[in-house]
Amino acid sequence: MRTKDRRYLKLLDRLRHGKCNQSDYELLLTRVVGQPSVKSLSDSPWNKAPLLVYRNAVRTQLNNKAAIHKAAEVGQALMVCIAQDSCKGKPIEDPMLMKKLLKLSDSKTEHLPGLLPFVPGMPVILTQNLATELGLINGVNGIFRQLVYHEESISTESLSQIFPNNTQYIRRPTYALIEISKSKIECNLETLQSKIVPIPLMEQTLRVDIADILLKDKKPKSTQKTILSIQVLYRWLKINLVY
Repeated sequence: MRTKDRRYLKLLDRLRHGKCNQSDYELLLTRVVGQPSVKSLSDSPWNKAPLLVYRNAVRTQLNNKAAIHKAAEVGQALMVCIAQDSCKGKPIEDPMLMKKLLKLSDSKTEHLPGLLPFVPGMPVILTQNLATELGLINGVNGIFRQLVYHEESISTESLSQIFPNNTQYIRRPTYALIEISKSKIECNLETLQSKIVPIPLMEQTLRVDIADILLKDKKPKSTQKTILSIQVLYRWLKINLVY
């Protein structure tokens, strides 16, 4: 998150070096949810305010709830992209192993989620540098507009109790169309509106302990997880505090 509040920037700088003072503490108190002035996070301006959490897993849980709320608000079925897991170049097809990999916490998957929800109009954030010279950098904000995927890969079979029963699960997403206002692309891409950018899939290799599933082979395995290089970005972000 990039802030333009000079007072808050100075607070963060002192926090980074463990030199906060009483005025910093009083400033942070004004951001605490639960103060008498904050009736509901659904009310303005709190519905657009970031909520700082200390774990990526908490951020993911809250963003999932926000995506569900957004889908209900606009009257559309939630779309959830399923990460494509493979081992030694071959897709993982064992049902138990697939389920285990989808449930892995963010800290064990290099922050690539197993299930990534989408609703048209929801805010997102890029998670890698795609083209720095064009402003498509890690951390830039955007608005999700459309998901492009293989038609035969859509399913309504429930994969998680977190999401509603009418959720559409996408097993083979191709790319997402994101509106990025800070994009420096000067010409419109063919058939796309201004500032609409196609965001591709990204792949991450990670080691997973599957001894509790494959009893004959107790060695950790290297798997590849492929998912879109964006994250849900509602009111919830993560910061690391230094004391």
